[in-house]
Amino acid sequence: MKQITPAALRRWVLPAPGDDKHARGDVVVLGGAARSPGAVMLAGLAALRVGAGRLTLGVAGSVAAQVAVAVPESGVIPLEETKAGHIRAGVMDAAADDLAGADAVLLGPGLDHPAKAADMVEALPPFLGPDTIVVLDAFALGALSGIADAAEPLRGRLVLTPNRQELSKLIDGPVDDLHSAVRSASALYGAVVTCYGMVAHPDGRSWQAPDSGNGLATSGSGDVLAGAVTGLAARGASPEQAAVWATWMHIRAGARLEKRIAPLGYLAHELLDELPALLAAPAD
Repeated sequence: MKQITPAALRRWVLPAPGDDKHARGDVVVLGGAARSPGAVMLAGLAALRVGAGRLTLGVAGSVAAQVAVAVPESGVIPLEETKAGHIRAGVMDAAADDLAGADAVLLGPGLDHPAKAADMVEALPPFLGPDTIVVLDAFALGALSGIADAAEPLRGRLVLTPNRQELSKLIDGPVDDLHSAVRSASALYGAVVTCYGMVAHPDGRSWQAPDSGNGLATSGSGDVLAGAVTGLAARGASPEQAAVWATWMHIRAGARLEKRIAPLGYLAHELLDELPALLAAPAD
């Protein structure tokens, strides 16, 4: 297992940013049920903070106008929803043009209905270009273990960002050893997996970031991580490079806030402002 260090990252140089927003990568984030549009906003802003060029957010129609105002840097797709505010399963048509042109797609932040999330995962692949990288997070991850065949068309270009509970669902068993569990999930789904500082590739390679404090265990933190992975992938990073860089930046952003604010109590949106400096100059 390789250690993720600033020196290692400086040697593993990210693709140079393009000179216009499309050259820097198109990102689409789908999720944002009526109760939780903030998850999509955090993820989308994280993608922009790590250098992605163009952002589109797909959220429940009832909150689309508010999201468009709150994140003026993004385009917004209003997605059809149920009376309870859940995103309906058959919403990919509304996002078809954006998905076809996306360099990286993140599905899951802010979804709140397991069965409908599963339907969205299954429906996604035909709408994508052959090289589009896909990141699954939150409810989209929780659904994957029951529809493992849905990951088959995405093998080699899929990134999973589970927490420990979601990882347990992915491998259908307890997470007694994090390293073993992450590698098992990676091999099972043909995906790069990042979880609690551990990153694994299905070919057997793995990386470990420094320990993080408990402050990152807060609402919205995982959305920032998933968005950062997606933004780096849109810029042209491979799935494993995007996951390794984003995992390290996420942990270091938390460490910076821990020093400046406190070990506990900093907020997920405060992580966003730390990302550009960490991206520009990885340092201990």
